[in-house]
Amino acid sequence: MSNPNQEKIKVGISIGDAAGIGPEIIMKTFSDERLLKQFTPIIFGNPRVFSFYKRALNIEHFQYSSVKNYQNLSHNSINIMPVWNEEFAITPGQPSEETGKYAFKSLEAACLALKNKDIDVLVTAPINKNFIHSKDFNFTGHTEYLQNYFEAKDNLMFMVTDDIKVGLVTNHTPIHQVAHNIKKHIIERKLMLMFESLQKDFGIDKPKIAVLGLNPHAGDKGLIGKEEAEIIFPVVKEVRDKGNVVFGPYPADGFFASSNWQKFDGILAMYHDQGLIPFKYIAGEEGVNFTAGLNIVRTSPDHGTAENIAGKGIADETSFRNAIYKAIEIFNARTNYYEMRKNPLKKLAKLEDER
Repeated sequence: MSNPNQEKIKVGISIGDAAGIGPEIIMKTFSDERLLKQFTPIIFGNPRVFSFYKRALNIEHFQYSSVKNYQNLSHNSINIMPVWNEEFAITPGQPSEETGKYAFKSLEAACLALKNKDIDVLVTAPINKNFIHSKDFNFTGHTEYLQNYFEAKDNLMFMVTDDIKVGLVTNHTPIHQVAHNIKKHIIERKLMLMFESLQKDFGIDKPKIAVLGLNPHAGDKGLIGKEEAEIIFPVVKEVRDKGNVVFGPYPADGFFASSNWQKFDGILAMYHDQGLIPFKYIAGEEGVNFTAGLNIVRTSPDHGTAENIAGKGIADETSFRNAIYKAIEIFNARTNYYEMRKNPLKKLAKLEDER
């Protein structure tokens, strides 16, 4: 008889910066032991980090097994895979080169496990970009590191909830460089990644996508900028002429203020704050950051290390917990998508059921 635990999805978790809220939101998430019935968590780090925060935050309901290989995983408890042995000082709210170094060790070990299929999905706790930066992590964030590690041609930083999904043309790009990066081929690539992800990862057969403009009032017919008329609209028209449902460019302020966003499956913003400010306002604590365009599934909470509240016991774990659920949902949707492509009759049966 097969072991039912082998069917559980294995969720790998990197701990992020130990001086931030990563360990706290991980521990609070798994204080609800019912989650262990749904999947097998593997945390890449060191038990000492969690022992420290158990005492500091007086968290009782966080029991774990320390494991050294994937053959000895406990499928009914939290697994911590030690990826370093040395001790280091943790001062909540005060990240350092040391905490950055161990955040990278955790991420590197988790990515290797994902590459080797020892885990099924990856959920990353927040890093401090200043202190993780090194010759091994010469990137502006998780997204860019993962694209390089998994040798993807491109990525789509995709902020998602059940109700709203916002992708970015430029990720962690300084504002003075954004306009320079608004090019036809880049917008088209991001659009196609969004279409593919909505179909493959979210089960939407015919996605409807809105594209935002770059300038105030979407350029106001060239009075406030020409990017919309010369770059963005031609791409939208070209992609639409290929049979895709895409509209725009829309002025970003009116688009969100009028609730027009509710009519679309996906929204493509030109730059980070244009997309993330309305997303976070609408999503609240529910938002999840998903890296689309890779051959693996990675999610994270849609917030940072929050050093100002680290160690105070007041961090909200909702986004992190949702990131775990969303990773599992995407993994299952992607598996189902490929199965239906192999077996068209299965897709036909699904369509019949939906009728």
